[in-house]
Amino acid sequence: MSRKVYVTGVGMIPFAKPGASSPYHAMGYRAARAALDDAGLAYDEVEQAYVGYVYGDSTSGQKALYQLGMTGIPIVNVNNNCSTGSTALYLARQAIESGAAECVLALGFEQMNPGALGSVFTDRPTPFDAFDEVTDRLVGKPEIPLALRYFGGAGLAHMRKYGTPLEAFARIRAKASRHAVNNPLALFRKEVSTQDVLDAPEIWPGVMTRLMACPPTCGAAAALLVSEDFARRHKLRADVHIAGQAMTTDRPSTFEADDMMRVVGYDMSRAAARKVYEQAGVAPEDLDVVELHDCFAHNELITYEALGLCPEGGADKFIREGGNTYGGKVVTNPSGGLLSKGHPLGATGLAQCFELTHQLRGSAGARQVEGARVALQHNLGLGGACVVTLYRN
Repeated sequence: MSRKVYVTGVGMIPFAKPGASSPYHAMGYRAARAALDDAGLAYDEVEQAYVGYVYGDSTSGQKALYQLGMTGIPIVNVNNNCSTGSTALYLARQAIESGAAECVLALGFEQMNPGALGSVFTDRPTPFDAFDEVTDRLVGKPEIPLALRYFGGAGLAHMRKYGTPLEAFARIRAKASRHAVNNPLALFRKEVSTQDVLDAPEIWPGVMTRLMACPPTCGAAAALLVSEDFARRHKLRADVHIAGQAMTTDRPSTFEADDMMRVVGYDMSRAAARKVYEQAGVAPEDLDVVELHDCFAHNELITYEALGLCPEGGADKFIREGGNTYGGKVVTNPSGGLLSKGHPLGATGLAQCFELTHQLRGSAGARQVEGARVALQHNLGLGGACVVTLYRN
């Protein structure tokens, strides 16, 4: 990238079940404050802020940040579905790389309701009309909530195309639980076995059990990005920088390929990853650690292939051989991922940034990936947008 952008501070609060958290603005304040404290900077040094959330009124970002100070800076509110947090990060990085700012805060938070995701504005066309039309035709199952139909349908497509067993998704969930045991910020820290996952209540017989889906949660996370010159002038830590970043949206193949894996963003993920590898001059084999969007175990599995962590059709073998965990090819979701942390939509992408920054600093404690130097982040939102970010130490 033409101008180095450093992650000099990160902050995150423990995620909580809906109804058990502070209000959105209090969570956002705590995460932003933590990022500033981590960097050792005062809020009045921040020149711009990008604040992500999905479920909230306009200018909620101002409500959260005014508690830090009313400095008159631009505060841009961002909503890009489940990729909202990483979209805020993308905009913050662009502002610094372009020279428009030297110090930018990216913040994400979400105060969610229990249960499956749903529309708020039911008196107008939904952005998911085209997605629903394809899903109705390929999947059916109108009695199942839409998000489960999307991602369960994608998993079922992989099972039919490559003979992938249900056990592969269960192994992913069990791996997530083993990783989360060492993450004090994860919501679910109890280790479960592959058999426990298979024995959990079925929400789609033969395709998905309850433990294969991430829970809705509330939470907040933040990252403070600075230019190289700003870091030098203020004597800030500059050990983690963004070496590549790309955002992609849907192409015609999302709807025309008659493939549920493409409906849920496989092509977006693959295109964004390829751009980032080219920008950073690395290959998937060079990665040490990855935080990817495991809203369902099914999406983690197909994302292994989209990111090039294994060949197409090779995910089951990759999982069975332990390629996705400590001692394997690349440690995926050492935080426990969305499956264990939960998924507060606006915060998720910045929580991934928090984890990978600590991995590259060597400060991840018991979940540290030994010798981590190259880290990849993948955050996906249907509707759609995918942001892939590569960090280096």
